[in-house]
Amino acid sequence: MSYDVHINRQDISALFDLKGDQEALERWAGQSLPAFPDAANRLTRSEHASLYCVGRNHWIVRAELEHEEALLAALKPDAAPADVSVVLISDTLTFFDVTGPDAAAIMSIACPLDLHPAAFGETTVTFTEMFGLKALVLRLADGFEFAVDQSFGNMITDYLARATAPSTGEETRS
Repeated sequence: MSYDVHINRQDISALFDLKGDQEALERWAGQSLPAFPDAANRLTRSEHASLYCVGRNHWIVRAELEHEEALLAALKPDAAPADVSVVLISDTLTFFDVTGPDAAAIMSIACPLDLHPAAFGETTVTFTEMFGLKALVLRLADGFEFAVDQSFGNMITDYLARATAPSTGEETRS
């Protein structure tokens, strides 16, 4: 079976890992960030960045790479107070998008989560697995986006190609 999907390995994004109490982070860098999500495993967006709540007192800020220097200057990781952790992680994750009419079918092969819109809405973001690897998953208007450790990018590209490959015809019987 072949699938009607488009898979894209994205260019690197500006990423910052934020940890600490939300109030402390808002005091430190709130003016530089999108509004904080109102619940865990949710995301918010502003004009230039997205803020993912990925756990208790744990967020990821994501923006286009061209905004990395401005975010670095605003978030000041080296000067952060003791109750706040800000770490530049741009080079640690590789993002992919899976879009098209059969995107959900491909994601059901790769990921154990129920990604139906009723369970995994447009502002949902969470860590799970993709092909057995830790992955960050979120919904796009026409599919899904996920990130894995940079070192697994080529392997995931191969796995996605295999998952979407058209059938070669007759099954092999033993």
